[in-house]
Amino acid sequence: MLQPGDRAPDFALPNADMEPVSLASLKGRRHGVIYFYPKDDTPGCTMEALEFTDLQAEFEAAGTEILGISRDTCASHGAFRDKYGLSIHLLSDSDGEVCEAYGVWREKEAHGEKRLGILRSTFVVDKSGVIRHALYEVKPKGHAAQVLDLVRAL
Repeated sequence: MLQPGDRAPDFALPNADMEPVSLASLKGRRHGVIYFYPKDDTPGCTMEALEFTDLQAEFEAAGTEILGISRDTCASHGAFRDKYGLSIHLLSDSDGEVCEAYGVWREKEAHGEKRLGILRSTFVVDKSGVIRHALYEVKPKGHAAQVLDLVRAL
């Protein structure tokens, strides 16, 4: 598991419009909030994405970019974005390499069945690319506001 003080693993992933977005592009100019979520258009993931979208202007005022990552395709991200009017970056980690690098691809149990999936997690990365907060197993309701408070304290 990544911890505060670790260097954030760099990545370049396509967004909903299949344009590459990299963590390195933020270095030296903006903080990053990287949040990993299990699946587009599911109740918890929709709540989380809407809350980050609702607070996006406040994150921008705090010099912070929001990057949501799941293993869904770019097309799925585009449909999710359009259905709910999301304005944050949704990035496709279809091969799971970034999920592995951040330690969020885990065995989970639901309804008595074990399977691999994304552990809902958020990382606050400062302008120099260092993880300042590593939050694992987060609950979606109210999470964006909690993360905004952490960002404002940087």
